[in-house]
Amino acid sequence: QLDSDDILRMIGAAFGLPNLEGNKVQVLQRIEAFLRDCSAKQMRALLIVDEAQNLTAKAVEELRMLSNFQVGEKPLLQSFLLGQPEFRDTLRGEDLLQLRQRVIASYHLGAMDELETRQYIEHRMTLAGWNRPSLFTDAAYAEIHRFARGIPRMINTVADRLLLMGYLDELPGIDASHVTQVVDDMRQEMAFVDPEDLIQPARQHSR
Repeated sequence: QLDSDDILRMIGAAFGLPNLEGNKVQVLQRIEAFLRDCSAKQMRALLIVDEAQNLTAKAVEELRMLSNFQVGEKPLLQSFLLGQPEFRDTLRGEDLLQLRQRVIASYHLGAMDELETRQYIEHRMTLAGWNRPSLFTDAAYAEIHRFARGIPRMINTVADRLLLMGYLDELPGIDASHVTQVVDDMRQEMAFVDPEDLIQPARQHSR
């Protein structure tokens, strides 16, 4: 939630540029010089902005202005914006028409199905060093998916709680009854968010 000037300084800082005081023009000049230097060294500059739904329309417009930096027809900077579905409402604003015209591709990532949920958990377990047979039963995977609706952050939350239960209770495995118990506990908490409220219709398009 930065204003348009601050986001330019944040971008410069993310690329490791020093001395970003000064006015907006000076900050832009430093960023452009850095991008031209990257291009001269045959390097590609990519800006990744997470939680883009929190950007103001003016901040998003500053990102578009950075795309004006070019060598011939080649842009010096590519931007990759990730955000919640409400970010699409920001992009649909009348004052961001020029930005929409420069979008190469856009994609809405929908919820995972039951198999993908299982593969996702198994992958995370493998990365954590688990190399034994699955800790979760087939029914547990199905119950996790039924509750989390295939939303990664909800899968993470319930799986973390299940692993904690397994550790504290010294369980040899996790079955559907354990999932039900953890979900019931979560529903009693003030901070609980029903996964159903997070589901949005999956849509994708590109241009």
